[in-house]
Amino acid sequence: MSLFKKQQEEYVELDTEGPESGSEKLLLRVEKMESFADSDRIQQKIRDGYILLVKVRDLREKDINELKRAVAKIKKTCLALNGEVAGLGEDWLLVTTQNAKIHREAAE
Repeated sequence: MSLFKKQQEEYVELDTEGPESGSEKLLLRVEKMESFADSDRIQQKIRDGYILLVKVRDLREKDINELKRAVAKIKKTCLALNGEVAGLGEDWLLVTTQNAKIHREAAE
């Protein structure tokens, strides 16, 4: 009988491949917001985990106040889920989930 028992070694397998490996892809959808009512559909897509490019030009041309209300509603949902919202020009919104971060350049 020996005084020292050989302990079983434990190994942990590490994932050495980054997100570029294609193992887990982010879902991206292009949506159109033509009225305030469309904000409900967009909110559901955010909850489902999609990253959205939302075309808001039609609503902006139709009623800017309705657009502001819809964007505020979407922003609340997005921020509650740790996501982000950014405008891309005047016609598009980029809405992300917690899986993605929007890189913003510092103002000069």
